[in-house]
Amino acid sequence: MLPPYRAYSPLIGMRRYFADLLAVLSRRYKLCHITRHLAVYLLDLIMDYYDVHLTELYTISIVCLLLASKFEQREHKVPTLADVNNFSCMYGPNVTITKKKRLEMELLILKRVNWNLCLPTPAHYIDYYLCASVTPTDLHNGWPITFKAEARGLIEKYSHYFLEVSLQDHVFLYFRPSLVAAACMAASRICLAITPSWPITLRMITQYSWEDIAPCVDLMLVTYHKNIRAAMREKEQAMLLQQQQRMESLTFQFPAQVLFPPSPCYYPQAQHQDVPSQFQLPMRDPFAAFRASLQAPQSRSLASGNSSLLPSVSTAQASSEVVPLQTRSIQGSTGTMQVDILEDPSHYLSLVLGSSYFSTYDSGTAGCLENEQSE
Repeated sequence: MLPPYRAYSPLIGMRRYFADLLAVLSRRYKLCHITRHLAVYLLDLIMDYYDVHLTELYTISIVCLLLASKFEQREHKVPTLADVNNFSCMYGPNVTITKKKRLEMELLILKRVNWNLCLPTPAHYIDYYLCASVTPTDLHNGWPITFKAEARGLIEKYSHYFLEVSLQDHVFLYFRPSLVAAACMAASRICLAITPSWPITLRMITQYSWEDIAPCVDLMLVTYHKNIRAAMREKEQAMLLQQQQRMESLTFQFPAQVLFPPSPCYYPQAQHQDVPSQFQLPMRDPFAAFRASLQAPQSRSLASGNSSLLPSVSTAQASSEVVPLQTRSIQGSTGTMQVDILEDPSHYLSLVLGSSYFSTYDSGTAGCLENEQSE
């Protein structure tokens, strides 16, 4: 007969921490799940009947694990006191358990359970129930189960998960251990979409109907869905953090001036420092004096069908500059005549810049032809 659980401990809020601590120690020393469940149950009994300090509660939890491992494990698997003290210095509070303190706590625990450590826990029943976890009439999403061994392995994993869930909350101590194990089986089948959720075989083995285990199954499924939502939130936060880090790395590798280059139509002033001054605005007209000389009346000489058209240039200009000439043939109504025309690259620039030099030059040439025809 198990002692009744009352949940009277003033430190019941710290129960989850010590249950997790015992789970960590069990994984560290590779203890079986039965040992861990028995150690947590011994801790619950001491917390429920004794008002102990927080530091002493840490010592009691370690001693509960050592006592449960002595009862359930083989001798070479039992952790030594020196190993536990080293672990507490590295990961837990700096509490050193002496041999004398260990014996005192072991006597206190054994007196509380009347020297009887054969206390059943849900872990003692789960292996027996797993033998009938999959029946020949089971369906998965309405279809027969072909690979029954794989289905049995999945049910085993889920049932051990729900066993860990039952250790996290003291509310499961109000149910019988055999009923908690049966609820773990039913909750596993529900999560895996195996119908019926509570077959006749499991009902006969456990001696519990669906109405008996339904409240405990509901508590397990509520905790299961809470854990799923918490895991999804953590995953989303991790993905957002990765995206933020990726964007920061891209911003660091590609600065803004590279991602957004200036428009092709924009030319900074510094790019035109090497351009000659005659191509900058306002531009100086080098042929203003030459056009003025063409517009003024000049004397022209004609000889033997050849005409020479020369601008009036000052003596200083003539002496300092050599004006290149090119002979062109002009076809008229009365015959062909040869004309000397000024050859200068700036003459062609006037077409682009819109100067009146070319029109003035044509008018002068037309005037020569008219005088020749009149004569």
